[in-house]
Amino acid sequence: MQTTFPKLLLTHATQRPSAPAMREKEYGIWQTISWQDMATMVANMACGLHQAGLKRGEHMVVVGSNRPRLYATMLAAQSLGAIPIPLYQDAAAAECVFPMTNAEVRLCVVEDQEQVDKMLEVRETYTALTHIYYDDPRGLRKYDEPGLGSMDELLASGEAFAKQHPQFYKEQVEAGTKDDVAAMFFTSGTTGNPKGVVHTHGTLIDRAQAGAEFDRLTSNEDVLAYLPPAWIGQNIFSYAQWLVAGYVVNCPESSATVMIDLKEIGPTYYFAPPRVFEGMLTSVSIRMEDASSFKRSLYKYFMSLAMKVGPKRMEGQSIGLFNSLMYGLGNLMVYGPLRNSLGFSRVRVAYTAGEAIGPDLFSFYRSIGVNLKQLYGSTETAVFVCLQPDNQARADTVGVPCRGVEIKVAENGEILVKSPGLLKGYYKNPEATAEVLTADGWYHTSDAGFLDSHGHLKIIDRVKDVGRIKGGSNDGAMFAPKYVENKLKFFPHIKEVVAYGDQREKVCVMINIDFDAVGNWAERRNLPYAGYADLAQKPEVYELIRECVEQVNADLAEDTLLAGSQVSRFLVLHKELDADDGELTRTNKVRRGFIAEKYLPLVDALYGGLTTQYIETVVKFEDGRTGSVSATLRISDAKTFVPVKAAA
Repeated sequence: MQTTFPKLLLTHATQRPSAPAMREKEYGIWQTISWQDMATMVANMACGLHQAGLKRGEHMVVVGSNRPRLYATMLAAQSLGAIPIPLYQDAAAAECVFPMTNAEVRLCVVEDQEQVDKMLEVRETYTALTHIYYDDPRGLRKYDEPGLGSMDELLASGEAFAKQHPQFYKEQVEAGTKDDVAAMFFTSGTTGNPKGVVHTHGTLIDRAQAGAEFDRLTSNEDVLAYLPPAWIGQNIFSYAQWLVAGYVVNCPESSATVMIDLKEIGPTYYFAPPRVFEGMLTSVSIRMEDASSFKRSLYKYFMSLAMKVGPKRMEGQSIGLFNSLMYGLGNLMVYGPLRNSLGFSRVRVAYTAGEAIGPDLFSFYRSIGVNLKQLYGSTETAVFVCLQPDNQARADTVGVPCRGVEIKVAENGEILVKSPGLLKGYYKNPEATAEVLTADGWYHTSDAGFLDSHGHLKIIDRVKDVGRIKGGSNDGAMFAPKYVENKLKFFPHIKEVVAYGDQREKVCVMINIDFDAVGNWAERRNLPYAGYADLAQKPEVYELIRECVEQVNADLAEDTLLAGSQVSRFLVLHKELDADDGELTRTNKVRRGFIAEKYLPLVDALYGGLTTQYIETVVKFEDGRTGSVSATLRISDAKTFVPVKAAA
């Protein structure tokens, strides 16, 4: 195996020059780029960046969605020994200033006019940014800014240089080693400034190989690259493993066409966070509620059969002749068309990670024949720590340690990991590095969990978030906020949850409804509403959410460890939590502490026994303007249950 990503690229271009490397949809038509085409583009880009002054060891920012020329840019930077830093394309300009200042970036390559405007705004604060190159020229014809140029100009300059210096590119690639820094990924920064996670070619390639070996990935796979490249999960699946396995990466035309493009491509290897799978199931549920009574009855019957025998069938267990025949009929009439509708007709392996996935949601996909599995990892571990074997996929675990990984559990329940994929360190932050990496090579994950009797890892919550109830009948009981939040988010009507309870006498939650699902539910009941804020405060919606909360409480009552985490009071927020408002990270993780401060009157009202509370909130619009949203929120009590053990 080659030791750097540019060397892997050249290997594919030499051994299979005409094989497809990437596809990009443009104006409704899929355009194919061969491995030879990609290698030529990367070589010209590298020469162009060299001409622009990019040096070995220097950082370069890349901002945009999944585009072949942006992938080529990252490879070109790595060919020169420079270090690409992908940043989130939906991040505000202010969020880009710290990473770029921290990494001393002089040069960036972006996708389009929106990102150019953002970088020009960044340059007002961070004046060291001298060069901005763009891929899509639309809207930029009359821009006249120093250091602003097109990628076409960069490629043309590089092509001319390559003709004059034919050995330059290969010499630069040959100079690279596995210990060179390959990329830097910035963490979400939930508790302060983001940290730059430094990874070498060796760490990323090793973990990409480990994942490919585990799931027997080949060059025949098709992958859809639609998640942010700045997220290491997307980067591993559509960049590192792409170059290791040599499969085809497909780039959608836009975020709006992802579902259409998914159906057209029919990927064989698919990755999505739970919220994407939740959204797909919600859309299926909405469509079925609007279907004819015959179709609903057919769907209900065969889905009941699938939930009973489908998971066993996926694990290779016998389900009997009758069930096999009926499942085959169901596959013809329901499961097959449903997989096709979702774009999963060809999926051989599907993964989800980032958050816990609900048992019902997990079972649904496996029941209809989608090999959905879970994995465990993080930015600092280059993703692959634990993976689920095909016949051992369970909703309550995240799999077994994959090749090269050791796991141990500290006395406080924290999971420690030793792996060839561990970060080299946090950039310019030796103190933070020393906090997570021990002298003997163990990484502190900050996650609490344990290995079960089958060797599978179970995650409970973040160590710092696991708390205790103080006072009342549950005094001293464990409180795991993320566990509670995830159980509530398993319901299709609930999109986001923020739970509080540590050092308090009871658990209270703030909830975001899923506007599409609840809106459809309301319309079928002829319940009028004038928007999200109005719908969220309807008494009927509160009763709907109360049923969800009380069902979770009943489930928690059966868990001796977390029975004290039952929700006593809840409210439905008047606005959706938003990364632009600082309430979520760019990877859609709840910033619980920030929300507690921002909505302190609501937290006080929940614990103060109030039944209503007025709140006014400043919000930021996509164009940068600000406004405010105000409402008087209802606050409701929920029924809690006596723990099963105590009742027995």
